[in-house]
Amino acid sequence: MTDKKEPATFGREPALMLGLATLGFALNFWAWALLSPLGPRFKELLGLSAAQQALLVAVPVIVGSLGRIPVGALTDRFGGRVMFPLISAATIVPVLFIGLAGQSSLPMLLFGGFFLGIGGTVFAVGVPFVNAWFPPHRRGLAIGIFGAGMGGTAISALTTVNLVKAGGSATPFLITAIALAVYAAVAWLFMRDAPGRTVAAQPLLGRLAATAKLAITWQACALYAVAFGGYVAFSVYLPAYLQTGYGLDQADAANRMAGFVVLAVVMRPIGGWLSDRIGSIPVLTGVFAVIAVMAAIQALTPGLMPVGTIAFLTMAAALGAGSGATFALVAQAAPADKVGTVTGLVGAAGGLGGFVPPLLMGFVFGELGSYGLGLGLLAAASALTVLLTTTVVRLTASRRLTSVA
Repeated sequence: MTDKKEPATFGREPALMLGLATLGFALNFWAWALLSPLGPRFKELLGLSAAQQALLVAVPVIVGSLGRIPVGALTDRFGGRVMFPLISAATIVPVLFIGLAGQSSLPMLLFGGFFLGIGGTVFAVGVPFVNAWFPPHRRGLAIGIFGAGMGGTAISALTTVNLVKAGGSATPFLITAIALAVYAAVAWLFMRDAPGRTVAAQPLLGRLAATAKLAITWQACALYAVAFGGYVAFSVYLPAYLQTGYGLDQADAANRMAGFVVLAVVMRPIGGWLSDRIGSIPVLTGVFAVIAVMAAIQALTPGLMPVGTIAFLTMAAALGAGSGATFALVAQAAPADKVGTVTGLVGAAGGLGGFVPPLLMGFVFGELGSYGLGLGLLAAASALTVLLTTTVVRLTASRRLTSVA
């Protein structure tokens, strides 16, 4: 299928649609992350084991990651105008269930957490929606700005526990549900899909099968598993690493993790912007090379000040920029009627990619009493990703750009 004519301008309406999409991403991710800050509280109240606590936090993340695959395909068919308010409204149900009735037992929390994962699928709605509103030379920055909505998880981390202390166990869930309801109404009234949007005509399963045959799908999955997976892994495991490896107290470790997250979020649109300017392949090559070097340095467990801090903050910047550049690549190299479906698969790879490193780091530390091997493996994976980017990914992207020229 030949791509239809792309939008030619960056006017007020595309900027408004980008703002609404980014807001929806942040609010749904806020809801998606509600259980994680309360994990220690539920562990104490319900007498959970460490494994049960980890399962409780993992369930919505796994569901949200895998759910991006069908949701991305549905967005290619029905558009973000329908899917943004639909996903937001659907997420209200598990939020209210957990807040009002689901905190009395682990099975109830797991049941609510399973459906809470719906909120995490919204990423696969926003990328094709935003992509259709902007011309190719603006898409990297636009997708990067949208991607900064992942900072919604930081809203949850900073507010949930304090809201429970101030107003009771249901308070953060009620506030989040109200915010989602207001957003769903606003999105339904004011959002619209880009004029001339390429609508997928194939049935869902056929589209998924066709997307799975695209080389860019699996190549972008590998890139995003390292870039966004690395971000997720550090945002989850960095406090434990700093407490165990450097003897920091809980508050200091949490604050340093917050700095890591904020820097990664800020760098995501910058990675997209750089991809618009110099191309996604050079940006991806550079960021993965930086990650490889910094991870190798940190594998030697240098002093936290200044070398360790510099290494981690540099990795945060590179991981954020790499996440933005990956979806700039998807916007450029995926067929227009399959951007959502590709995004779903790639987004799932990134979300799931964040769960392997913490498990591996914990296992390695338990066996060797050091995190060095785990960080060394990250360095090796990043070096291999540089090789992948400069060879097969570069070839795939150049072929796609030639075919639509």
